[in-house]
Amino acid sequence: MLDLAIVVAFILYGLGSGLRARGKASQSLDEYFLAGKTIKGWRAGFSMGATQFAADTPLLVTGLVATAGIFALWRLWIYGLAFLLMAFVFAVGWRRAGVLTDAELTRVRYSGQGVTPLRLLKAIYYGTVINCVVLAMVLVAAIRIAEVFLPWHQWLPAGLYEPVVSFVASIGLQLGESITGLEPEVMTANNLISILLILAFTAMYSITGGLRAVVQTDVVQFSLAMIGTALYAWFVLDAAGGLGGLTDRIVELYGSDQASKMLSFSPPANAGEALMPFLVIVGLQWFFQMNSDGTGYLAQRSMACPTDRDARIAGLVFAWLQIFLRSLFWMAIAVGLLVLFPFTSGEASGDGFTAAREALFVQGIEDLLPPGVRGLMLVGLLAALASTVDTHLNWGASYWSNDIYGGVIAPHVLKRKPRDRELVIVARLSNVLILVIAMIIMANLGSIQTAWFISLLFGAGMGSVLVLRWLWERINLYSELTAMAVSLITAPLLLYYLGTDPEREWIRLGIMALTTTTAAILVTFITPATDDATLKRFYRRVRPFGFWGHAASLNGVGPGVSVKALGSRLFAVVVTAISLFSLLVGVGRLLFPAPDTGPLLSWICIGVGVLLIPVWLRIAMGREFDTDPEDEPAEEPAIQSHRTT
Repeated sequence: MLDLAIVVAFILYGLGSGLRARGKASQSLDEYFLAGKTIKGWRAGFSMGATQFAADTPLLVTGLVATAGIFALWRLWIYGLAFLLMAFVFAVGWRRAGVLTDAELTRVRYSGQGVTPLRLLKAIYYGTVINCVVLAMVLVAAIRIAEVFLPWHQWLPAGLYEPVVSFVASIGLQLGESITGLEPEVMTANNLISILLILAFTAMYSITGGLRAVVQTDVVQFSLAMIGTALYAWFVLDAAGGLGGLTDRIVELYGSDQASKMLSFSPPANAGEALMPFLVIVGLQWFFQMNSDGTGYLAQRSMACPTDRDARIAGLVFAWLQIFLRSLFWMAIAVGLLVLFPFTSGEASGDGFTAAREALFVQGIEDLLPPGVRGLMLVGLLAALASTVDTHLNWGASYWSNDIYGGVIAPHVLKRKPRDRELVIVARLSNVLILVIAMIIMANLGSIQTAWFISLLFGAGMGSVLVLRWLWERINLYSELTAMAVSLITAPLLLYYLGTDPEREWIRLGIMALTTTTAAILVTFITPATDDATLKRFYRRVRPFGFWGHAASLNGVGPGVSVKALGSRLFAVVVTAISLFSLLVGVGRLLFPAPDTGPLLSWICIGVGVLLIPVWLRIAMGREFDTDPEDEPAEEPAIQSHRTT
């Protein structure tokens, strides 16, 4: 009963947030999708963290630690570099650009007849294809949690439940594989009810309240998720005998060599030929990805901040919550589960081992947590799911209303300027469309696995151009089009010749990154540059960092100003990254030491990380990054868009 009361309270809060924000969200797209640019930096950072705290990620961490050890988590941690780049380099650019979506950025960054088609193409691909596939993947992962904690066949009367089972059986629907031994029809009926209820709850506050309601609930959802995760970690470690002898117990169960591999933060001594592919993947994937410059919901949170400083703080809060705090809690759970649920080397090489270890994260909640705490953890996982779903709904709808309808259909097909309330109605209706598409994809996810691999490779091909468009004025419309075209051609070829074998992932990623980047840069030099009027306007509005000598001269600014600004921000990224990763490794090694290792290196890492905190904190909280260089002109009035009345 206590668990149920916690869940009900969480649901009521979410619905109340949507109703409270409904009035302001209905006024305009800026209010609906950017909350009127009133989101404080720390709130935006919490919202980013809530969105990335997907229900499937802790399961992934549990599986990685069991199969490859703590060192494998660098595949997740390395994204901290991208988050810090967004905080110090890209976030202010997104906010200053005055756009509502990353697709709309093409309107202010490029010139030429291809701007509108590129904007439409990106809106459809990012807002519908990628968005709905990711949403479907999250929903499928959430089924593992729902199956354990939401047994509708035990709760609902037969008169209500049997028709659902009959419907599932009649259409041959199967959602996932049962981890509790239920019949396929019963398992699918339970999962279908759970997913529909979760989507209905999330859609009610997301559709009505827009981003303002999403962020309000995200802050609470992330807090609940972290509190629940911390308590879960406490109970897991307590059941495993405490932190004190954790390493000794792992050595007893798995042997010294295997324990060293499991608990190592650095490459294992016997990594051999497998080390180079891993380092290539880690070195490339954080940069060559479709969100390399914050494109998507991270950029949306940055654009919703009232000041440059808030946008920067948002990225920093997100990076530290995501990479440091969350990782320590999940590591504690994953390592503790190694003791509580040991396995043999034979089991580790068997089919389905990874999925079974991932499922232990959910099983541990059921087996180890008392009532109340179990309800809080369940709410935390549901909150993680809800925060991911609400973001993808709101973010995806922004493309449909702002770029597809407001940017193409209304002005070019209907030949008129759309009204603000009309655009909000389109936004709310497109939420429903995105839900329907995501549900269809979820029901057929097994048949589109190849398409998903293509989309991941496609993102790898786009990453470098997305970053370069902010740093180099010569990048033009054709650069992005080339990267997209070459990615779409290369991805299927790589999958055809190299397959989807994880051991060849580093080859696929390396070829894709090299091919698309080379092609895009070559095309950049042989195609017309963005016209001077657009460059001048973009530079004056955004004041970008990097190689913008010509655009700077058009505005009467010295050519070295932007380069110097980029250098100072990259210095901030490096200092913060060293502090972040030093503290992560230092604290992690102290909590989970590998066999036969002393604490000296851990304390050195902690010391370096702590000493650098005042340095990057002073940079982040200072005002020197918020004011233009003395020789830079004042900003001219922003270009009017169709969102203004």
